[in-house]
Amino acid sequence: MEDYAAEGKSLARVDGKVIFMEGVVPGDVVDIRLLKNKKDWAEAAVLAVHAYSAERVSPVCSHFGVCGGCQWQMLPYAKQLQFKNKQVQDVLQRIGKIALPPFLPILGAADTLYYRNKIEYTFGNKRFLSTAELKDERIRSEEDVAGFHARGFFDKVVDIEQCHLQAEPGNAIRLFVKNYAKGKGWPFYDIRNHTGFLRTMQVRLCTTGELMVNIVVAEHDPEKIKELMEAVQQQFPAITTLLYTVNTKWNDSLHDLEPAAFYGKGYVIEKLESFQFKIGPKSFFQTNTRQAEQLYRVTRAFAELTGTETVYDLYCGTGSIGIFVSEKAGQIIGVEMIEAAIEDAKENAALNNLNNCTFYAGDVIDICHDDFFAAHGRPDVIITDPPRAGMHEKLVNKILEMEAPTVVYVSCNPATQARDLQLLGEKYTVTKVQPVDMFPHTHHIENVVQLKLKSPR
Repeated sequence: MEDYAAEGKSLARVDGKVIFMEGVVPGDVVDIRLLKNKKDWAEAAVLAVHAYSAERVSPVCSHFGVCGGCQWQMLPYAKQLQFKNKQVQDVLQRIGKIALPPFLPILGAADTLYYRNKIEYTFGNKRFLSTAELKDERIRSEEDVAGFHARGFFDKVVDIEQCHLQAEPGNAIRLFVKNYAKGKGWPFYDIRNHTGFLRTMQVRLCTTGELMVNIVVAEHDPEKIKELMEAVQQQFPAITTLLYTVNTKWNDSLHDLEPAAFYGKGYVIEKLESFQFKIGPKSFFQTNTRQAEQLYRVTRAFAELTGTETVYDLYCGTGSIGIFVSEKAGQIIGVEMIEAAIEDAKENAALNNLNNCTFYAGDVIDICHDDFFAAHGRPDVIITDPPRAGMHEKLVNKILEMEAPTVVYVSCNPATQARDLQLLGEKYTVTKVQPVDMFPHTHHIENVVQLKLKSPR
């Protein structure tokens, strides 16, 4: 393996053909079997390993390579950052095809383990078996387990003993619920047949110390629910909000369900710097609190606010970025398609006693018209933080039409960001680039770009 490619894959070159593989790192020497085979490139699977790269380290987690998460635990963190930085540079140059300034050094995480504030676990009755476990006759696949969906298998769950993504008591709560339900003979969810009682569980542990647990069941059985809730509450008094949700649908989505608070206020409070945020069981919030502060500080710095600017926060979600930069802005105008998120944003602004933040539910294309600008002012700064798919071309055109002097583009997918930057290049120049690592041991990377209008209005 010669080099890192992107999104967790490494590459080799054989007779002029580029071959991409997962589960390997540059320096590994392997035998391979071609899978998808094109004229100039191919994808392959590893058949045998002759020698491991000298840069490999021992993974911390006993489930490494099985559960599908933390794909890069076999790499030193400094090397992970090097590859992530290279990924951002490569895609912005290859896809964006625009002039770029020197990149600012990638911002790594101080904590590479136990950094997630939120984990979602799955309970199921089909255990995923690793290659080694398949040879052990004592281990059966028909077993009630708790953990994560196995990669590539919608009906199988990897039984997790200890996950290093979230601090305790997350693991302890999962194991207690699993063992308590098994002791009672309560069936775990069968995703194929849509039967069983115990389904999923969400654990949210905030830096404020508040702890929220939402246990999702697939049957409306008040007696079982009450017994389980009482047992969990008694065993874990640190839980500040304990909820349950009855989900009898075929899918796991909670957006159209109403979690019920068994104990506590039904939400938790998290902090970014001095700002407080109310997070319910259905709220979106960055899952790495400490790195979210880093990401938002970069965003605030790139906005170059002096205290008078009108800032449009697009894809504002629950208002976290707009609220975070609000002290240095004249006014924040947040726009988001999801109405429930806008209600959360309004609550968060009130929670922080902010009177310069207003939030609107709807499509930016429909909301930001001449009458809206007349009422609220045209943007001096636009902050946009779209999902992985990037911005719709109509929104890119709307930003070009608005002609804000400064645009700050926060992205969780540098490839779609690069595509959008090429379109924005019609009127904007990229002036700063700052990668930020939110998820150590994975191939995911966030990137913040500052753009300046070529001909200020």
